[in-house]
Amino acid sequence: NPSSVHAEGRAARAAIEKARADVAALVGAEPGQVTFTSGGTEAGAMALQPVSPAERLLVGAAEHACIRAGGQFLRENLRTVAVDSAGRFDFGALDALVAGDARPDLIHVAVQAANNETGVINDPAAIAALRARGLTVTCDGVQAAGRISLDAPATGADFLILSAHKIGGPKGVGALIARADACGGVRTLIRGGGQEKGLRAGTENVAGIVGFGVAARLAKALLPEMEHVRALRDRFEADLRVLAPDAVIFGADAARLPNTSLFSVPGLRAETALIAFDLDGVAVSSGSACSSGKVGRSTVLAAMGVNATLAEGAIRLSLGWTSDENDINQTLESVQRQLARSAQRRQSAA
Repeated sequence: NPSSVHAEGRAARAAIEKARADVAALVGAEPGQVTFTSGGTEAGAMALQPVSPAERLLVGAAEHACIRAGGQFLRENLRTVAVDSAGRFDFGALDALVAGDARPDLIHVAVQAANNETGVINDPAAIAALRARGLTVTCDGVQAAGRISLDAPATGADFLILSAHKIGGPKGVGALIARADACGGVRTLIRGGGQEKGLRAGTENVAGIVGFGVAARLAKALLPEMEHVRALRDRFEADLRVLAPDAVIFGADAARLPNTSLFSVPGLRAETALIAFDLDGVAVSSGSACSSGKVGRSTVLAAMGVNATLAEGAIRLSLGWTSDENDINQTLESVQRQLARSAQRRQSAA
């Protein structure tokens, strides 16, 4: 137990604090700003707490479900901010929602650094400008951390959310990183002992936290490798367009994370494509992987205005540090086989 004073307890505490420093270093924060949680969802719930019953929460339409849920805000104080056709947060639409508001300190904005389905990146400078206007800002950095350079001070966010398993760490551990002058806005959701400076009660998940720290340290060191991953992703998309000229790659014209490709090929439905990919040894998903195995229309694509038929075929391919050319070849071969089977079915139907 890291709260124990004996040698074993002190060793556990030292391991946690080393991990705290490594997680902070990944995003340019100070260790004291890091509160460990059970994951990104809990970190989001901690961040999204109103300081007044009158405070409004403005949430991007393409945010992760745990952010769209609104945390502790009253439903009547929750507003959705549109995204553009590429899935980027519409800062102009936000301006319309806050225009003339005399209390910017009672407006809380939640905007992700990068989308969890398309990989589309929101403008860091525009996010930072929100804080400069006096608004409270929560930034979901779960998808972006370890894939692009993510600097907590530069985002200007009051709260930054991270999750270990998105960077190769264990499931069930995350972190809320709060600006030094925003820590007073965090109220504990789990009361009990004084762990995590009183912000998150319960004996710490030592193994999970230490794993998070190791993953953060490795992710920072491997950040240059993301350019190799980007090259693999770009090669996949180029070859996909050769195989299927009518393929649509969502967010292709916007800045994106280097490892993500969300695409749709007319004629291929996600529910059958996922099975076919799996049988070919290719692990892909349809939209967010947080939907309990469900295959349904993506809320992100709906917010982008993508028609339902095209959205039904959306497949998300995620690459990592260990991905290589053979993985790309295997995926493209699977696509080719699926297209051939689809063509045969159309001929038979004719």
